[in-house]
Amino acid sequence: MTDRYEIRLAGTGGQGVILAGIILADAAIRDGKNAVQTQNYGPEARGGASRSEVIISSGEIDYPEVLQADILLCMSQEACDSYHQNLKRNGLLIVDSSQVHRTPRLDVIQANFTSWAVEETGREIAANMVALGFLAGMTRLVSREALEKAVIARTPKGTQELNLKAVARGFAEGEAQRP
Repeated sequence: MTDRYEIRLAGTGGQGVILAGIILADAAIRDGKNAVQTQNYGPEARGGASRSEVIISSGEIDYPEVLQADILLCMSQEACDSYHQNLKRNGLLIVDSSQVHRTPRLDVIQANFTSWAVEETGREIAANMVALGFLAGMTRLVSREALEKAVIARTPKGTQELNLKAVARGFAEGEAQRP
């Protein structure tokens, strides 16, 4: 039997969920796992719906799209409203508490990615990297080392230090949430 995890990262355009998904898949591959990443975004450059789907598996991945997410990370209210119905019954729902104020269930992990990003880097735009670090720290789907290498490889030159600080903050906060 193989371990297979379906992850959906969702938000609005400009929040960086597609980049976060690409980095998550890259980190999984660096850890020796199979991974596939797909993305979907609205026609608007910023403000429209955006999602990135990642499947991580120790075996072959026959179908590259998320059918029922094991993990749903929502960076906006619209994303939570749109995608919660495709989360498995016992799936993990993680939301940015500064952006998502209504959730469809009570067993939700609320984390203030946006505030943590501002505290750590001075920039809201780093909330996606905080969320990515949080997800990795909490679930251990990818190692911190692989995640940091993927961040360095995939983020624009000159932003690596800022993004690594954001990931480190998220990872520490996620580890604190582990049972």
